[in-house]
Amino acid sequence: MSPSATAFRIRSALCILLLFTLSLQGKVYAQESPLPARQLSGRVTEQEEGIPDMHIINLTSGDATISNAGGYFSIDASLLDTLLFSAVQYKRKMLIIRQEHLEAGLLLVPVEPFVNELDEVVLRPYNLSGDLDKDLENLPVEETVSSISLGLPNAYVKVKTQTERKLFEATTGSGLIPLNPIINGISGRTKMLKKRLARDRSYEKARRTWLLYPDSLLLKQLVIPDDRLEDFKYFCEVDPAFETLTDNGDQLKLWAFFRRKSQDYRKFNALD
Repeated sequence: MSPSATAFRIRSALCILLLFTLSLQGKVYAQESPLPARQLSGRVTEQEEGIPDMHIINLTSGDATISNAGGYFSIDASLLDTLLFSAVQYKRKMLIIRQEHLEAGLLLVPVEPFVNELDEVVLRPYNLSGDLDKDLENLPVEETVSSISLGLPNAYVKVKTQTERKLFEATTGSGLIPLNPIINGISGRTKMLKKRLARDRSYEKARRTWLLYPDSLLLKQLVIPDDRLEDFKYFCEVDPAFETLTDNGDQLKLWAFFRRKSQDYRKFNALD
């Protein structure tokens, strides 16, 4: 082989090696380059019903969000990111983002309720099993001694509060023309007692309502500081919607009201 042919083959081999090296570097660079994030919209459901307050965490990027009242959410995600769906009453779910997820107009994420089944135990000395119907049949119960069990007269009459007794005394009287209601009406005492009675009943209604929601729940779930708890309760009670919701008795709507008020309270007091 001539020297010129040998030199040509060496140059050709070097060119091929150079092109291969550049191609390999391009692939490595493409693999190391992060994929751009896109906003992913979805809905968390259980049997086609939207699940509110579901925590959605992108474990890859660290971003997080919470589903709204209809179960809808939006979060930035890239291809192969891992999303974690978590809520107290539902099983945790992990989802690795693929191309079809990014291309979907709305990502539907079904979740399953979490049921913590415990082994049956028997509690001494009453041999309680945990089944309320069975335990109530087997549990010895002594009869409570009360005015009703003793058959006393007026046993079912509701005992009036001090304010109710004062108002009754102020608005009743004897004689052809009862002077007591007239004097108390003119002096304004009757009006004052009616306002006090309305305030007492409102206070008692609020007290019974707050018993349904322990302070520990308000501290953890609504993120209200311990030293601001009573102030937050008053902040809720002065809202006209509070009395309407307490009269309605819907605890779910009342809790949703507390969540909205907690956001306003933290905002107004710069607690966030």
